[in-house]
This record gives sequence, structure tokens and C-alpha cells, in this order.
Amino acid sequence: MANQLKVTLVKSVHGRLAAHKACVRGLGLRRMHSSAVVIDTPENRGMIRKVSYLLKVEEVMTPCD
Repeated sequence: MANQLKVTLVKSVHGRLAAHKACVRGLGLRRMHSSAVVIDTPENRGMIRKVSYLLKVEEVMTPCD
């Protein structure tokens, strides 16, 4: 399992529910095509699941020490 996830906002939040806008902001995304790398936690997975129709998600593999 990946330690981190790269999320990219591919659709606009204009006209979306306030809760969905809050999830997008909570993931560190500001505008269309912005990306953020977030830690793979159940909380972040829940936010990603809620607004998955707005996002592109990629797993980022980190090298093990």
C-alpha cells in the first residue's frame, strides 16, 4: 500500500455542495489542475471518496529505509 497519494483537481468546485468544497480545501487543493500529495490515512481516504468525481488520484510509492 502506498504511504502517500497525489490528488489532482480535474473538475471545478463551482456550484458544488459546501461540504464538497470543504473536502477539496482540506486536501490542500485550491484551483483546477492543482495537485497535492497527502498522507494515506482513513480520514484523507474518506475525503477523497466523497469528492472522487472531481479528482484524479495516484499512489506515490516512497522508498523504504
